[in-house]
Amino acid sequence: MPHVRGAYAAGKLTMGFWDHWVPGANNTTTALVNEWAEKEKVEVSIDYITSVGNKNLLTIAAESQARSGHDIFAFPTWEPQAHARNLEPVDEIMAELIKQNGPVNPTVEYLAHTGGHWLAVPATVGSQIKGPCSRIDLMKQHAGIDVVAMYPAGSPPKAEDWTLDATLKGAEACHKAGYPFGIGLGTTEDNTDTSGAIFQSFGADLVDPKGNITVKTDAVRQALDYYRKLMAFLPPDAPAWDNTSNNKWLIAGKGALIMNPPSAWAVAKRDAPQVAEQLWTHGMPAGPKGRYAPFLPYFWGIWSFSKSKPAAKSLLVHLSQRSSAEKMVAASAGYDLPSFASFADFKTWAEEGPPKGTLYHYPNPHNHQTLSVGAAPAPPRIAHQIYNQAIQTKMVVRFKQGEPIEKTLAWAESEIEGFMRT
Repeated sequence: MPHVRGAYAAGKLTMGFWDHWVPGANNTTTALVNEWAEKEKVEVSIDYITSVGNKNLLTIAAESQARSGHDIFAFPTWEPQAHARNLEPVDEIMAELIKQNGPVNPTVEYLAHTGGHWLAVPATVGSQIKGPCSRIDLMKQHAGIDVVAMYPAGSPPKAEDWTLDATLKGAEACHKAGYPFGIGLGTTEDNTDTSGAIFQSFGADLVDPKGNITVKTDAVRQALDYYRKLMAFLPPDAPAWDNTSNNKWLIAGKGALIMNPPSAWAVAKRDAPQVAEQLWTHGMPAGPKGRYAPFLPYFWGIWSFSKSKPAAKSLLVHLSQRSSAEKMVAASAGYDLPSFASFADFKTWAEEGPPKGTLYHYPNPHNHQTLSVGAAPAPPRIAHQIYNQAIQTKMVVRFKQGEPIEKTLAWAESEIEGFMRT
């Protein structure tokens, strides 16, 4: 382990962590921090900061500007890149953790490694995959799709036939039966995560890794045409959906599928157990260029203006151990995801229910899909803006509403050119 106790004994350390929506999950993080603090004789103080109303983002921006605040902060997906100049490199921590646990997935590197340095450590708490959560009964009855057989608990996927074409046919069948797929086309994260993955499944990158705009390609046209067909079978108000709409849709028993981490299932266990017992979380459908799943990691970063950097680095090593991550996953009932592929075998995902095994495939245990983030592989500074401005979902809605496809492409190209000037 890097950093011996003598470097910071009797010091102080402050943290700004994400305020978890799962009751009691914060307590597990607090216990892990206190466990470390007791051993290392460090005085610790934790603030749990909600993401409701973007309070965490506002706090990050304020501390970054003032160059004063917590020592450690929990950064959502794009924030390490946005505040790279004010973050302490954590190369030695990541080298140690990768040596211990094996590699992190490439999306983590894309988001938190730049200029030859690691900006932050991938956090277990808050990280998530937003793949399909399907109604076992409705998918089988109306679409002839057995999601449990495709993704059996405890076994590798048998999902060769689970493609975007199969998804389109299933959406049509469930729509006709009165249970449309709850896939939103609004401008919030749940919507843009899905569109990002589907675009990537067609190889429909809007900007390439070198920063060249690639909007006017056949792949982008194919993605838009697919979405136009899919939209015919989605709820008519899908363009107005926010991050709560799909959850409410599924929990109310209105639809056969949404794209979401296990939060909707967890709420259904409490509020609609008859729905929860029919839910199964599984992998994304494959497109012409592969099977992509929306992955949104959280990160733990250390401000460069921290006066307790050695202690902060030592704590992040402790929180990143396999035993710590397993406790966090258990406390979140399987919602939280470590970024190390070797951690995808925790027993929580195999045992949670009802139905038992419903979360087994949530952490991508057989690595059968590529975990990615919307708007990648564009340079992160540009991808962040494409993502935040929901360019892909806006393209889909414009095209579906009758705008000529070339005009839609020209609009997107102009928007991205504007991002590159800022």
